[in-house]
Amino acid sequence: MIKCNWILDPGKFLSREEIDSLIRTASQRAAVASGRGRKTPVRDYFIVDLALSTGLRVMEIAQLKCKDVFLRDKFCALYVRKGKGGKKRLVRFNGSLKRHYKRYIRWKQAVGEPTGPNDPLLFSSNSRSHMSTRAIQKVFKRTAARAGLPSRYSIHCLRHTYASELYKASGYNLRLVQKQLGHSFISTTQVYADVLEPDVQNALEKLYGARNRRRRTS
Repeated sequence: MIKCNWILDPGKFLSREEIDSLIRTASQRAAVASGRGRKTPVRDYFIVDLALSTGLRVMEIAQLKCKDVFLRDKFCALYVRKGKGGKKRLVRFNGSLKRHYKRYIRWKQAVGEPTGPNDPLLFSSNSRSHMSTRAIQKVFKRTAARAGLPSRYSIHCLRHTYASELYKASGYNLRLVQKQLGHSFISTTQVYADVLEPDVQNALEKLYGARNRRRRTS
């Protein structure tokens, strides 16, 4: 069995309040910018939502092409052509991101950005190609600062946040999280269970239960 040598520090993923603040800040800035014909905040909002809704690595986000998004009724997925270790995978996503993606594509077309199959999903007007990973990291830092989030957070923290929230939403299904993240070994995904496993907290609350009850009644 392959052992994982790192521990998920609880400071590496966002709280529900921080998630809400980040999305709200990005959404509000995008709404104002759209009415004024400004591009950057609209794109920034999509990047933040994409990262939070898929858990992709920043490298994987940067490489996405328009043809890598699949929408088939209730089947919505992104095709990661070259993940870590050169691996390919499909990453499913929900209806909320589907709706945002459709709005984003309509916006790209309206402002004259290319939306052909092989065109970048995240287009850089400077390079006329894909946004760089550095540029995407700056998008997160800029938005996070405006949302009042701690400076320790990086865009990779959104991957940890996604995994943590998916683990809980799936009823603590570690295999599902492993598949979505593209981990080769379940031991890597296990770090989320080590931090979020509900049985641990339940057991701790029951620890010395009889003594605690006596204290409350004395």
